[in-house]
Amino acid sequence: MQNSGSTPRDLLERRRDTLGRLGGERDIWVSTAHPDHGPHQVPLWFSWHERALWMCTAEASATVRNVRKEPRVRLALPDTFDVVLLQGEAECFPAERVPTAAADAFAAEFGWDPRTEEGAYVYLRVTPRTVRAWRGEGELRGRLIMRDGEWLERRR
Repeated sequence: MQNSGSTPRDLLERRRDTLGRLGGERDIWVSTAHPDHGPHQVPLWFSWHERALWMCTAEASATVRNVRKEPRVRLALPDTFDVVLLQGEAECFPAERVPTAAADAFAAEFGWDPRTEEGAYVYLRVTPRTVRAWRGEGELRGRLIMRDGEWLERRR
């Protein structure tokens, strides 16, 4: 999956590689903003399930407070050579109301089920609206691979 930077990947290769990373990685940077308190960024575990990223955090967290005020979020996988940036709107699901299939997939992936914890947890679902992916300067051109929630099939 590594690219020396000499031969840029085409759009379909970037999409394939991005989906592979979403299905195989566990950590993602989540950036939110509160209208009164400004930006907040935190790393969270995530599960890629049914075209959406699922994360879970404490109900009292700044992330949940921010999303409830301003649902637009930015997400980034933690690799500065193989960049994947996503944008979308986060939806909050209290642990008792999260879709069972999503919560089961999250628990299976991490060996941790927030639904069984004593504290209050909230699942966040982000369905990407925009995805950008690139490896090095040679791939900056054409880095947009999803627009308006649809994977691009060819360059416009």
